Amino acid sequence: MIKKYNYIITGAGCAGLSLLRRMMQHPFFSNKKILLVDKKPKTANDKTWCFWEQEPGVFEDVVYHRWQQIDFYSDFFSARFDLKPYEYKMIRSVDFYQTVLNEAKQHSNIEILFEDIQSVFSNESYAVVKTKENEFHSDFVFNSIIFYDWKKLAMQQKHTYVLLQHFKGWLIEADENCFDEGIATFMDFRIDQTNGTTFVYVLPVEKNKALIEFTLFSENLLEVSTYEAAIANYIQSFLQIKNYTITHKEFGVIPMTNFKFSKGENRVINMGIAGNDTKASSGYTFQFIQKHTAKIIDALLNQENPLSAKTIFEKRFQLYDRILLNVLYNKKMSGDKLFAELFKKNPVQSILKFLDNESSFKEELKIMNSVPLVTFLPAALKEIFH
Repeated sequence: MIKKYNYIITGAGCAGLSLLRRMMQHPFFSNKKILLVDKKPKTANDKTWCFWEQEPGVFEDVVYHRWQQIDFYSDFFSARFDLKPYEYKMIRSVDFYQTVLNEAKQHSNIEILFEDIQSVFSNESYAVVKTKENEFHSDFVFNSIIFYDWKKLAMQQKHTYVLLQHFKGWLIEADENCFDEGIATFMDFRIDQTNGTTFVYVLPVEKNKALIEFTLFSENLLEVSTYEAAIANYIQSFLQIKNYTITHKEFGVIPMTNFKFSKGENRVINMGIAGNDTKASSGYTFQFIQKHTAKIIDALLNQENPLSAKTIFEKRFQLYDRILLNVLYNKKMSGDKLFAELFKKNPVQSILKFLDNESSFKEELKIMNSVPLVTFLPAALKEIFH
């Protein structure tokens, strides 16, 4: 028997649950039949999302910690920045998952199902989700699952850059109070850059607790022992902490690529990494998911198809991303020196706006003028005329 819904959300991660929460917050969806389906429940604290905002967001109640200042370190430039009017915020995935799923259980029109999803497709009239056990139809499917080997496909395409942002994080508890809870280390490049653009985040959540995250932009992953040794060395050499306990570990990989993930087709709308919500040049995803899901809600309220094309404004930032990827992928300028130039010559607020795709063209020109023309002009010309 085929079950029918108004909306189906496939994937109960950041994108799927972000959309579901927005639906629960608007009365328009209170009488709509909504199905959330994923392979299995998400109960582990498997990710940490950090982002910046000027105003309270949809997930303000889930924010675990926030910082008003950030430190930037490199061998070329180091400084501390006041972020106002921004705040740098942290959300733990376990809090995110539990909060949204517990809310969903209070809504009789929402069904949560755990089955292995085999395929998602659509015709002009309705969308289809097939699991091993069942088939479901709906007006729209909002999908965040990648059903193919995107990296293999990307490597077969010409003029496609494929980098990975991969990171290993340790949450440590030191024997002594050694952190300032109001200051986060946004990027510390004072470490070995042999394997690619490499930096460390230090995110204090208490005076003796912090998440230390070792991050790289490169084509390939490292051995587990390499990440572990790098974090241990950083804690000893730079933080000068001798006695501590590791209370939690996490690992993640985010694509940094100009490969075009499909936005969807007909009545299937892709979201998250699957829907091109990851900024190609930085790997930032959380806030782009929030923008995308907000647009989806607006489209549904106006009885429009949420499958929207990129605007000229959005394509402008795609060009910037391709240029930066070109430079990093071809090693025309080291990442530590590039980011040092950006932070040295621009207000931190302008950089954050640029990374959020919210800067003005005037601000973007100033940012472009802060990097070497001899390096970036050839890359820009290649991407413009490709």
